[in-house]
Amino acid sequence: MGEYDRSPGSGGRATGPPEPVLPPSLRGLLGIVASVAALVVLVLGATYAGDREPGPTDARIFAAVDGVGAPWRHVAVATDFLGEPVGAVLLVTALVTGCLLLRHPRAAVFLVTGSGLTVGTTALLKPVVGRTIHGDNLSFPSGHTAFLTALALMVSLLAAGRLGLGRAAGTSLVCAAGLVAGAVMGWAQVALGSHYATDTLGGCCTALAVLPVSAWLVDRTGDRLALRRAAGPAGPEDERRVDAGGQRLR
Repeated sequence: MGEYDRSPGSGGRATGPPEPVLPPSLRGLLGIVASVAALVVLVLGATYAGDREPGPTDARIFAAVDGVGAPWRHVAVATDFLGEPVGAVLLVTALVTGCLLLRHPRAAVFLVTGSGLTVGTTALLKPVVGRTIHGDNLSFPSGHTAFLTALALMVSLLAAGRLGLGRAAGTSLVCAAGLVAGAVMGWAQVALGSHYATDTLGGCCTALAVLPVSAWLVDRTGDRLALRRAAGPAGPEDERRVDAGGQRLR
């Protein structure tokens, strides 16, 4: 489905609602997931604020995956590249191009907005938490892990909407995709010594907290713009007759 449904008798004007990036059936459960994820980030951030050394859990996990050799180290390096600026831009550009070819511009906006808000949130949290690794390198939460988790969440959300999945199946798909992507990038970051394991958990949970909110904002803004375009040019009198919800009063 494209951004609008059009009927022959409407002169090309949109008659159906735009396709949302956050399926209505998933909003409630994903809202709960986002709240729990935000709480985890808050607890981890408070626990490791100002730390310069790994905690006991981090030390054990690091000892288990440190020093991976070929071919796994090559896999870790390739995975890490996806979170680097060049790799991230290439990945997002490819997905945005696909959305535009499928005539789903709202999904393209969502991919850019969701990625930007997630990475921006990690950048804001790092100096607040103040946890460091290898000297003065801020480490919590992991931006690489947050980015790949966010991308997986967005793609799976769009897939759930296209496939018309129900609440249970859709939420399971989205959460599973996010957790798998977070685990893969988290492993790569710990194996390469770039982050502590709890940093990567914080990055994954940051994405889980931010993405549902990003999707809601994109849908909310897109719906308002669609209503304005569907209504056509409005004069001062018409504008006064539009209520706060964007519906034209009669």
